[in-house]
Order: sequence, then C-alpha cells, then structure tokens
Amino acid sequence: MTTSPLYQLILLLWLCCSGAAAAEDSPWFEGARPTAQAHQAVALLAQARSHGLEPEDYQTPTLQRALSQAAQSQPPGPAEAAHLARSLQDSMLHYLADLHRGRIDPAAIHAHFKASHRDAFDAAAVLQAALSSHRLGEAVRDAAPSLPQYGHLREALAFYRGLGDHAAWQQPLPSLAAGRRSRTAKLEPGQDYAGLALLEQRLQALGDLPAQSAVPAHYEGPLVAAVTAFQERHGLAADGVIGKATLDQLQVGPSARARQIELALERLRWTPLMQGPRMIVVNIPEFVLRAYEVENGRIQVRQEMKVIVGKALDTRTPLFSEVMRFVEFSPYWNVPRSIARGEIVPRLRRDPGYFAREGFEFVSADGRVDTTLSGAQLSAVVAGQSRIRQRPGKANALGDIKFVFPNRDSIYLHHTPATALFARDRRDFSHGCIRIEQPVALANFVLQGMPQWNEARIRQAMGQGQSSTLPLAEPIPVLVAYGTTLVKAGRPYFFEDIYGLDRVLDAALQEHTRELAASAAR
Repeated sequence: MTTSPLYQLILLLWLCCSGAAAAEDSPWFEGARPTAQAHQAVALLAQARSHGLEPEDYQTPTLQRALSQAAQSQPPGPAEAAHLARSLQDSMLHYLADLHRGRIDPAAIHAHFKASHRDAFDAAAVLQAALSSHRLGEAVRDAAPSLPQYGHLREALAFYRGLGDHAAWQQPLPSLAAGRRSRTAKLEPGQDYAGLALLEQRLQALGDLPAQSAVPAHYEGPLVAAVTAFQERHGLAADGVIGKATLDQLQVGPSARARQIELALERLRWTPLMQGPRMIVVNIPEFVLRAYEVENGRIQVRQEMKVIVGKALDTRTPLFSEVMRFVEFSPYWNVPRSIARGEIVPRLRRDPGYFAREGFEFVSADGRVDTTLSGAQLSAVVAGQSRIRQRPGKANALGDIKFVFPNRDSIYLHHTPATALFARDRRDFSHGCIRIEQPVALANFVLQGMPQWNEARIRQAMGQGQSSTLPLAEPIPVLVAYGTTLVKAGRPYFFEDIYGLDRVLDAALQEHTRELAASAAR
C-alpha cells in the first residue's frame, strides 16, 4: 500500500500535535521538560529494592537515562516526550500494584490457594489522586502493607544487605573437628575450637554478641550465651551446643538471609492478615498459632501457642484462608480413608485388640454403627463401603475439642493426647490437620463473644465424653500461612523452609523478572 506525500505530511503533523498535546497534558512534563514529579517517580522506583522488589522490573534504569537526557539542554521531541510520559505512568502503576498485591499470584504456586477478602485496590485511581495532590511518596507508602511487621522486615532487609561484604563471611567457619582433640560432631561449653575468633566476629556482626567482647581461650561464657541467642532466632534447640544444625545455620551468609527476607515481604503483600477485628493465624515453618484482635488498625496478640503441622515428606498442611464456624466438644474422629487403608486396617489385622483399646467403630454408608471387629468390615472399609471412626475419649486422636473452618482439604485445629510432641523444636508430625498446644486458651478466645461459655463450661464440655457441636456467634477468619522470616521484639527470626515453598517462590519471582525483561526487549 502507498500513500501520497501530502497524506504523509498530514499524518506526521497529526502525530506531532498529538504527542505535544499528550506531553502538555501530562503531569510528567511541562512543555518538553520533565516535571519534579517525574524525577520523584523515578527516584521512588529506584527505591523498590528497599521493599524487596527489583527496580529493573519497572524499567527504572531506562527511565533514569531518558529523564536525564530530557532534562539536558536538548529537549526531547513531542512524540518522544509522550512516549516517556506513558512509560513513567505504566511503571508507576505496575509498582503500586506490586507493592499492594505482590508480583506473584499465590494460586499459581500453591495448589488451590485462595486469598479471600482481597480489597479492591485501584492503582490508576491512587496514582491519579497522588499526582493531582503532589503526594507520590504517600501513594507508594500507602500502597504497601500497613502492618508493622512489614516495616520491621524492611529494616531487617537493610541490615542484612549492609552485611553483604562483611569480613566475617569471607571464609567459612572451620568444621567442628578442626584443631580439636575431640572428634565428636558437637562443640560444647568449655571445649576448644579453631574457629572461635571467626565465630565471635560473626555473632557480633549479627547482634547476638555484644561488641568489644574478648575472645575466650575456649568456647565458654558470653560466646555460649550468644550462640544460644542465635539458636533461638533460627528455630533451633537453644542449648548453646553447636552441632551440625547450628553450624549449618551459622554458615548461611547475609545475602541468603536478605533473599529470605525478600520472600517474606512478597508473601506479606498477598497474605490477608487483617480480614476482620479478630483472626487466627498459623505460621507453618514457625510451628506457632497466634490469635489476635485488631484495635485502631494495630494487631494485638491475645493468644500464642505451639502447633504440630503436617509432615513435610508426604502429608503437608495446605495454605489457605477460611472462616471458623463451629467448635466440636468431645469430637468423633472420622478416620480419613487414606489413613484407614494405609495404617489402621493393616494394624487391626496384625493386632485385633487395637480396635477396642482405641475405641474404634465401623459406620456403614447408610449410617449404621457396628462396634464388632470382623474381616468383612475391614474389607468394606478398604472398598470404600464403610468407614472407621473413633469414639470420644482419652485415646481419641483429636483430643477433646475440634475447631472447624470448612475447607476442601478437611483441615481443622484440634487438641491431641500426644502432648509430648510439643516439646520438640521441629513439629511436623501430623497427617495434615493442625494440633494445638493450649485448647482451652484458644476456646476462650474463639467463644469470647458468647459470655455463657466461660472456662468452666468449656472444660466441662470437653470432658463430658459425648460429642456436641457449637456454632459460633461470630465466625472468625483462620489463615494458614507460610513465613520463614519474621521480626519479634526487634530481632529477626529465621525458620527452616520445611516444605520447600521458599524455593518455589524464589524460582517463580526469578522467572517473573526474566519474562518482564524479555517483554521490554521486544
């Protein structure tokens, strides 16, 4: 197709005029010169790293160069100015959206994950209002999560980035056997160790050991106390003894910790932590449940307790957000078919007495209950024609109370007769459901709006041995989350990535950045 020279001239003039109009109407340009807000926007994009984001994802280096050139004596042409204004607008919209909701859709990396109660954040409206009132900085601040934990993690990120080239990590700590007469795999108080000076330097840099501490001749005194503090912050047995697990954590460098914090910031951006005035949150890697209330926009923790979660190997607890609607006292345990077929039926065939000892019974498809053990009944369970359930009592696997928030995976909170497991540091022992350490305390929190249910009545219902279900007057959001880093009492804590979900998120974020770079290059 060909066009006349006159048509081409008209088209060129139209494009120039359109570009000039776009630049003149833009908050990013005054005539052909970038405005103060344009320079501020690029400066804000350059600070994306402080949020654990990548400035390159928002074309920041390209925009910096373009603005620098536009501010020189030779101004850009109208079309070029219009293109730069659109690029600034798109980058700021992208940045605000990422700050508010995160870069990754959690459902893309966590099967069936659905973060409920997401607010209707309109990045375009927020940006337009900020530009009109000349408050770009406030828009960026308000787009990020308002949780104090988010700010604390940003501070921790800056701290660990500041340790990036520290001399304490220029070489690894020696093995525990190096230079010692003892060949055991542990370093205990009073023993010799070739790495004492480096260990002291590393612990001082991390803030676990006061500065100017003298290096002892042996592993003792303040150095043991510092290792104990380090162990507590890294989900280890805080006994002051350096074994393989502690040495492995001591070897992790600041850059790896900084990346761990970046992943925690990303998760906070798409984790609904303030869905209502009261919430229950379980953090899987920490093995901790917190029940809290939101007062004046701030979280007040009312209960905190240890939990036991699904085994990392094969029965992981899924991540989700649902609403607790019922409490069951003295519950039955309806044994999941997978557990019945894989564990209970084989055990009953080896040890028939196990049936009566544990208080099991069969329930047929039409609801008939049979308390007699037989080969026919076991075969019916395997075939899916019958199920096994455990009657309420001291042996019941769910203990004496169960907190129900209906979900597709049939996960719930419950007590357990196996309370000794709460003393373990790593607590992934369940088939997926979440066992709680302090059931009465949690029940008091859950039933807070039902004054007739005081602690005495709760304990009575738990011990009555007869199953009953109590609907909650005020349903409570329950979030099963995954954070391997958080700040407590001003100190960063790190937990093992027991399900490998940090690795999955890390890979997804790297792929996200590669896709953006490839798109920008086209």
